[in-house]
Parts: sequence; structure tokens; C-alpha cells
Amino acid sequence: MSLGHALAPPDISEEIDTSPLCRAVELEPVVPASARGSRLRSVPRPLRRAIGPVLLLVLWQVLSATGVLHPDVLAAPGTIARAGRDLISDGTLPSAMAISLQRVAVGLVLGGVVGITLALVSGLSRLGEDLVDATVQMLRTVPWVGLIPLFIIWLGIGEAPKVALIALGVAFHLYLNVYAGIRGVDDQLIEAGQSLGLGRWGLIRHVVLPGALPGAMTGLRYSLATAWLALVFGESVNADAGIGFLMNQAREFFRTDVIVVCLVVYAFLGLTADVIVRILERLLLQWRPTFKGQ
Repeated sequence: MSLGHALAPPDISEEIDTSPLCRAVELEPVVPASARGSRLRSVPRPLRRAIGPVLLLVLWQVLSATGVLHPDVLAAPGTIARAGRDLISDGTLPSAMAISLQRVAVGLVLGGVVGITLALVSGLSRLGEDLVDATVQMLRTVPWVGLIPLFIIWLGIGEAPKVALIALGVAFHLYLNVYAGIRGVDDQLIEAGQSLGLGRWGLIRHVVLPGALPGAMTGLRYSLATAWLALVFGESVNADAGIGFLMNQAREFFRTDVIVVCLVVYAFLGLTADVIVRILERLLLQWRPTFKGQ
């Protein structure tokens, strides 16, 4: 036997079992875990997000149609839809929405200015922290809804106490999140900025404030949710216009359909505000890669 013949690879075909049993076995392809449920993922995301609310509405309608859910307890979805159509056609609901939106906008601006200003003073300076943070933390623990009687005494029963209540709830959320964002900036980034020759204001502008922006956006989302909650409480105090005024009138006449319409409007406005903040996050935080789910 020659050396070349001895080193030649063995004939693999001779070692393969070609019996009928082996030929009948078929290998199943391995499906990765990430590919499972691809049929559900192929459905557009808005439709997937609508599955839960649609099922809830169907169950609600079935319970109302079968008499399990009495109209005096909760009106049927069809009745609520007709009530909403009537309120829109006569202009009552659009007018109330405009007034409520105005209150939220004014309170959000006032509370945002106060909260962000205090957070900057406290977060950028140790002296400012000593002067501001303890007072804000003390006031934050006071239930702001419990301040309604004082606001009425101090500001009367007009628009001022309603706007002040919204501004107070907004200010605390923005302060906490902006302050935490400023103090959460990595020290290594500060050192890198200093090594590049940035002064104090340069560090604040190019390092600290961009680093605190994610916390500020989170605070804005919390603030918007609190603003709508404060609006509900504020408009229950001697309001003569707005969505809360419609709810109070409906309560006196046991109109559960109108009450639910107002609640749906509150939810819709809050969801719209949250969507706007999400869009702002995508535009302002493009530099920050985040996990978006699989």
C-alpha cells in the first residue's frame, strides 16, 4: 500500500446506514424561539393593541344586553355612544374640552417652570440643594389634594385654585425627575468635558443637561398624568364649565352614560398627551439606544 493511498480519507458512503428505516426518518427544522409567534407579530401593532379594549367592549355589551349589568349601574356602550354623539352635536362636549385643556395647559406651564427651575438650582449647586431640596421634599409629602380648602380660601372659587392645584402636582414630579437626572450624570463624562476644556457653563450645556434629559422626559409623562388627575379634583370644586362640570351635572341626574363619556374624554386626552411625549422622546433622545422588546 502506497503512502498516498494510506493517507486518503475513508469512504464515508460505506459507513452510512441506508436501511429503509433510516431513509424514512425525516429531520424537522429547528425553529428559533424568536421566530415563534411570528403570525401574531405579522398583525399590525395598532390592531394588536386594540384587541384588549375591543374584547372589553364586547363583554360589556353582552353583560348589558343580558341584563346582568343594570343601566342604573352602568349604561351600555351603545347608549354611551349615543350620549357622546348628542353632546358633540350640540357643542357641549367640545366647549367643555376646550376649557379643561386650557386649565391643564396653564397649570402645566406654571408647574413646569417652577419645578424645573427648582431642580436646576438644587441639582447644579450644593448650596442650592441645601436651601431648596429639604423644603421641597417636606412639601411633597403633604397630600396636594388636601390643599384644596386652603386654595379656595386663598384664591377664591374661580379658575385660580384649579390651575394652582394642577401646577402643584406637576411641579413636584418635574422637580424629582429633573433633579435625579442631573445628579445621575456620570462623573466620567464630567471629567471628559473638563479635559476638553469646557468651563462650568459649557459642562452644564453640553454634558449635564443632555444627560438629565431622559429623566426630564419621564418627569413630564408623570406630570401630565398628575395634571389630568388634578383637573378631575379641581373641576369638582364649584366648576361652572369643563368636563368636570358635565360630570357633576350628570351625577345629579344619575346619567351614567354622560359620566362615562366624560371619563372616556379624560382618558383620550391623557393618552394623546402621552403619545405626544413619546414622540418628543424619540426626537430628543435619538442618541440613546434603548431596548424596545422582541
